[in-house]
Amino acid sequence: MIAASLLFTACNNDDETPVMEAKNIVEVAADAGNFSILIQAAQKAGLAEFLSTENNLTVFAPTDVAFAALLSDLGLSSLDEIPVADLTQILTYHVIGAKVMSTDLSTGYVPTLASFDSNPVSMYVTVGNTVAINGNVSVTTADVEAENGVIHVVDKVILPPTVVNIALANENFTTLVQAVVKAGLVDARSAEGPFTVFAPTNAAFDALFTQLGISGIDDLTAEQLLPILTYHVVPGNVVSTELSSGEVGTLNGQTLSVDLSVGVKINSSEVIAADIQGSNGVVHVIDQVLLPE
Repeated sequence: MIAASLLFTACNNDDETPVMEAKNIVEVAADAGNFSILIQAAQKAGLAEFLSTENNLTVFAPTDVAFAALLSDLGLSSLDEIPVADLTQILTYHVIGAKVMSTDLSTGYVPTLASFDSNPVSMYVTVGNTVAINGNVSVTTADVEAENGVIHVVDKVILPPTVVNIALANENFTTLVQAVVKAGLVDARSAEGPFTVFAPTNAAFDALFTQLGISGIDDLTAEQLLPILTYHVVPGNVVSTELSSGEVGTLNGQTLSVDLSVGVKINSSEVIAADIQGSNGVVHVIDQVLLPE
């Protein structure tokens, strides 16, 4: 009996394992030791409690080094110099309202908790040998789980993109970017808004070059490109649910024909991807370059 009692006690001791206290996203970040600026920013923006209590979140978390680089690039000495509204928009752009593990990610656009004109601002994820965000931000450590979601560590602070940044981040718009740069529209389209941009893909531009019998953007002048590009831009932030059949004015001064009878057609082109929301407007992808009269 004594032997049996000792054996039973030994088995109970062996089976006992320490119960690890579940920690939320903010607590996991605090324990890591290299996200102090991110936590300070969340507290300043009034988001710390949200990130601690809301369930099923995905946070792309910039390190202290990443925040220090951003402050240096902006010529700032501390977070105190960033307005709370701007800081809130930046931080919510790092959060997806669902728990998304790295194995769930695929190349494409995902909505974030940041918003413009009540629409979620889009993040472009590229999945290859590594995971990239908006073309130039890398996920360095993935799938750090917390009680209320998951953290993916990133090497830069991700800024909400303008309509120009949306094109810059996506390899399918390299020709469009070349045209915008050559026409001198980068600064104008980046700073102003809101805009609705019908963005032709590289394949759409290739078809135009074949039609014109030229080799590429280099065969067109800035003066030729400017009226074409401004013909693809409509004032205002017009998402797909706000489109209606009819004529709509462009920055070119001419009108586009919108037809919703079968899919969405802009003149003779088709919208193949819609509602890529930026910080100063929205992008709809089309399969042809629109030519003004």
